[in-house]
Amino acid sequence: MGEKILGVIFDLDGVIVSTDNCHYLAWKRMADEEGIPFDRKVNERLRGVSRMESLAIILERASRAYTQEEKLALAERKNGYYVQLIGQLTQNDILPGALDTLRLLKEQNVKVAIGSSSRNTPIILRQIGLSDAFDAIADGNAIRNSKPDPEVFLLAARLLGLAPANCLVVEDADAGVQAALAGGMRALGVGSAAANPTATFHSQSLQTADFASILNA
Repeated sequence: MGEKILGVIFDLDGVIVSTDNCHYLAWKRMADEEGIPFDRKVNERLRGVSRMESLAIILERASRAYTQEEKLALAERKNGYYVQLIGQLTQNDILPGALDTLRLLKEQNVKVAIGSSSRNTPIILRQIGLSDAFDAIADGNAIRNSKPDPEVFLLAARLLGLAPANCLVVEDADAGVQAALAGGMRALGVGSAAANPTATFHSQSLQTADFASILNA
C-alpha cells in the first residue's frame, strides 16, 4: 500500500492477553450441563468468532433443537462462567512481548488501539492493568457485526482519527486477518494466524515481531 503506519490496532484475546482457556472452560461447563459433546478441537473453530456464532457451532452436536430464547439463555450462562474466570486474571496473564511492543510504539509516536469483538474487553483490561494503555478501544459493546466483518477495526481507526490505510491490525485469528484486509488495513498475523498466507506480515508472537521493520515497510 505504501502508506505510513500511524496506528496499530490490537485484537485482545490471544494477542495482548491469553483468555483462550477461560473461554474453553466456560463453554465446556455449559456444554457438559446440556449433554453436548465439546472438546478443544471444536473450540479451535470458535477462535475470533462472536458469542452467538460460537454457540451455533457448539449446537451442531446437540441432540435437540433450541429456541432463540434458549440460545440467548445458554450464551448468557456461558458468559457468566467466563466472567467468573476472567475475574482471576492478573498482569501475569499479559502475553510475552505485549508491554514491550506498546512501549516501542509509544516511543515512535504510533497510536495504539484495541479492536476486539469481546463485550468483556473493559473487564479484561482492568484485570490486567491496561485500561489506560490505549488511545482508543473498540469492542463488542459498540458494534453490530463481528469479524470477519471489518466494523470493529474501522471503528478503532475512526476513534484514532486515522485512515484505514494508515493502520496495522495485529490478529491471532484468520477471521481477524480477513476483517483487517476487508477494511483496507494491513495485518500482522501472530499465533494461529502466523501461517495465514493473506496476512501482510507474519510472526509467531509479539515477542518475536520486528516492528522496527514493519513500521518502515
